[in-house]
Amino acid sequence: MVDRSTSRRSFLKFGSGAALAVAGAPLLAACGAGASSSGAGGVTLKMSSSMSGQPGNAHSAWFGRFQQALKKNVGDAVTVDYFPDSQLGDEAKMVQQLRMGAADMMISGSSIWSQVAPDFGVLDMGYLFDSWDQVGSALDSGAGTTLATTLQDKAGVKTLGWAFNFGARNMLTKPQVTSPADLQQLKIRTLQAPEVIQTVNLMGAVATPLATTEVYTSLQTGLIDGLGHDAPTILQNKWDELAKHLALTEHIFNPLIVVVGQSSYNKIPSQHRQGFMDAARQATEYQRGQAVAAEEQAMSQLKSKGVTVTTVDKSAFQQRVKPLWQKFVSEHPSAQPVLDAITKLA
Repeated sequence: MVDRSTSRRSFLKFGSGAALAVAGAPLLAACGAGASSSGAGGVTLKMSSSMSGQPGNAHSAWFGRFQQALKKNVGDAVTVDYFPDSQLGDEAKMVQQLRMGAADMMISGSSIWSQVAPDFGVLDMGYLFDSWDQVGSALDSGAGTTLATTLQDKAGVKTLGWAFNFGARNMLTKPQVTSPADLQQLKIRTLQAPEVIQTVNLMGAVATPLATTEVYTSLQTGLIDGLGHDAPTILQNKWDELAKHLALTEHIFNPLIVVVGQSSYNKIPSQHRQGFMDAARQATEYQRGQAVAAEEQAMSQLKSKGVTVTTVDKSAFQQRVKPLWQKFVSEHPSAQPVLDAITKLA
């Protein structure tokens, strides 16, 4: 829980990828967390993240490099303060605050944006991607450009980059899973995103949406039999203590998206906007490399902790999930060009 009595000026900053100062930040978004003057004509923006403030996770890796590059490019003309742990509000609240210009920046999974731009649900469909290289290729070109334009039009935010989660989503379960038949009747925790839920159900399991904070106790009590997540997050949350089988289903490659509200971007002096955008590009390139390395390291650590890692026939799961693609575009025809742009890269 965030201490609401903490000073309004509290913030968390990163430098060289490490935390320099930590203080609790109140729910500024509710009382107007937009861009402010940083003195001497400079602009200070506030960036929200739902992940912890510790260096080295998928969000802080992006921000650490962004802050370094921004300082080099524009000096103190533009500064960005980082608020992890949803200190400015949960992601749903931040989406609305960004739309209204009451908040500045956010890094998050792409799923949350489907609440204002339903086409974003296309990225939550199972077996849409088969590698991070394909994700990068799709989102750096046609599919990403189309989605960024949609977000600009419907939510008033500018896309700064498409980063990567630290690994694909695999199935961590109590019993071993090697095929769709093994998933039958297993209760698998998922994100509260419609296409993710449908994907897991089609794979054979019983999708059980839960908050991340409820997963450990739900494994303990038997409310769930497993979950779908990336290896570093599994390790960080110690879910491997309660479920010892990891099936490499690689059913979802969730991208991260970094955005700035258009009204906040407009407050950046015009001569510094290119430096701001270049810093975001550098951070995205760096973070993607970190993501690949982090997944490999986490997989090795899970094996050393007694987790059985099983390679599965992904085609058996894909055949069950693929009908979701056509169902989605029949409900959201404007997403068809995005789906076409992604699938042609397969």
